[in-house]
Amino acid sequence: MGDPDRMAQGDGGAAAAAGTPLLECPEIGLPRLRRGKVRDLFAVGDDRLLMVASDRLSAFDVVFGQGIPGKGAVLTGISALWFAATRDVVPNHLLDTRLDGVALSADARAVLAGRSLLVRSASRIDVECVVRGYLAGSGWKEYRRQQTVCGVPLPAGLLENGRLPEPIFTPALKNDEGHDENVAESAVADRFGAELAGLLRDVSLRLYRTAGERLAASGILLADTKFEFGMVDGRLTLIDELLTPDSSRFWPVDRYAPGRAIDSLDKQPIRDYVEAIGWNLEPPAPQLPPEVVAQAAGRYQEALARVRAALT
Repeated sequence: MGDPDRMAQGDGGAAAAAGTPLLECPEIGLPRLRRGKVRDLFAVGDDRLLMVASDRLSAFDVVFGQGIPGKGAVLTGISALWFAATRDVVPNHLLDTRLDGVALSADARAVLAGRSLLVRSASRIDVECVVRGYLAGSGWKEYRRQQTVCGVPLPAGLLENGRLPEPIFTPALKNDEGHDENVAESAVADRFGAELAGLLRDVSLRLYRTAGERLAASGILLADTKFEFGMVDGRLTLIDELLTPDSSRFWPVDRYAPGRAIDSLDKQPIRDYVEAIGWNLEPPAPQLPPEVVAQAAGRYQEALARVRAALT
């Protein structure tokens, strides 16, 4: 496998960060299998995929017309570092961070540099495995109404952005076309079986605790995150992205205090802006001011630097 630390530094990332966001991945001579909210998947033979992270922005399950410069390189670099760091917890789909063995033109390589991973093909399990360690975002709003988060009862008297007594597993059924559906763990068991549902919960909680310990040593609190899994040769396998600003809330310890807003290292500036203007969270997404885009881009770059410091 390629050097994930070198990948995290983004061989083409600095140039991308200063240029126009890549919103549409061009045709690269490989069969395109899927265009996701942020990533494009291309087939490389029968059992490998090329996963390309664009600079597209998705928030509240809606894709914006604007992108964040350099975001794809940051997401790819961070994921590569975490995949290398968590192999002892669960197998993952990453094969290589280099594209040496993929038949691509020179132009395609230039576009894909720093934002692509060669991965195993997996049978995706259509569950977002969310783990929350702090009472933030939609969880806080639900808690204020009924003292639960995704139906999980919690003690009275907790503060906004306060630490939960224990991390909680709050899965959601995936919906590629719109909002994912928060469900009870029992609904996951009904659809996929009790054994697999329990394994998804246990592995997700272990990943969360492992990553939280590593980040805490570098002054970062992992407020919440989400994982995706598939099956490869009958084994549960971690897929997609891993512990990035798109899938997680990172809070610097020196900026943290429960009961107030947190200056986080993720796309929180986007969330704050669209909530402040009263967006109904349905398409089309609103236009973002340049200063909000720039602020978010800075958070992504800082997150990459912090994760690299925690893992290298």
